Amino acid sequence: MKIVVLAGGTSTERAVSIVSGTQVCEALREKGHQAILIDVFCGREDLDLDNAFADEYDVRLAAAYMESFNDNIEALKAQRKEFFGPKVLEACKAADVVFLALHGACGEDGRIQAAFDLMGITYTGSGYLGSALAMDKTITKQLFRENGVPTPEGMILRKSDVRKTAAELGLKLPCVVKTACGGSSVGVYIAETEEDFREAVENGFSYEDKLVAEQYIKGREYTVGVVDKEAYPIVEIVPIEGFYDYKNKYQPGSTIETCPAPLPAEQTKKMQEIALHAYAALRLENYARMDFMMDENGQMYCLEANTLPGMTPTSLLPQEAAALGMSFADLCDRLIQVSMK
Repeated sequence: MKIVVLAGGTSTERAVSIVSGTQVCEALREKGHQAILIDVFCGREDLDLDNAFADEYDVRLAAAYMESFNDNIEALKAQRKEFFGPKVLEACKAADVVFLALHGACGEDGRIQAAFDLMGITYTGSGYLGSALAMDKTITKQLFRENGVPTPEGMILRKSDVRKTAAELGLKLPCVVKTACGGSSVGVYIAETEEDFREAVENGFSYEDKLVAEQYIKGREYTVGVVDKEAYPIVEIVPIEGFYDYKNKYQPGSTIETCPAPLPAEQTKKMQEIALHAYAALRLENYARMDFMMDENGQMYCLEANTLPGMTPTSLLPQEAAALGMSFADLCDRLIQVSMK
């Protein structure tokens, strides 16, 4: 098939997205597809659409071209009104399917999905509605509560709250402060003191105008992938230091990840059932990944959903697929088949 792997973009997760896109594109070409890698925002002015989906293609060269824009993204955003880069839409319309290897805002939040729906472009992952609902953690928490999905207690913080203490807001410390629409744990803080809380709120508002403050769950961290309404094996995540922040997610050797997680069969089944329930509550489709905490009493809490989870061979969803005997290339191919269904 002719496939555009769309990556890059303008979010705080741009660099991670380029890595995901590079690995996915290489894997799809291994499977015999005519896959090409394109930056959704920077595009490719020299792209020859008549010969774009060639048998010979240098994925790493395409990735290097995308990375060459990294230091100038903010300047380019200030100069441009249109989000889609040169020849991006033309290439996507010419493809059989677009593999969305985007992460974060303007990729995972439903806007691209809605645009593609209007243009008749087939893409991987959830549709615009589920993507938008899952991207905003304030809406996610509301839907979880309304649908009986266990989730930590929390509240929305707006910029008018910036000078209020945790006590004034009725929050117990320690608590977690995080951006409402961020990803890859960018803008996530654990506040143990009022000073920590003030600093977390100030830093959080440097990313977004809306934050979530929620109950801190002391315990073990897990994640569960769902593909085509099937819960995959659970991964347990144990950071060597601190919590599962951006550094621990992407710096090799910072985290111990075990799949399948060493849980009793009953707890495994329960967490997978909650993951499926959360997936349905957020109107998700095709595939996603749900993040969990389990406290010292065995109480499970679903934190959020990732509608376009990381896609490198060492990422969490590929680890779950590997536990089922599925190679990374096979998983990429399966996500396309599921999405095209």
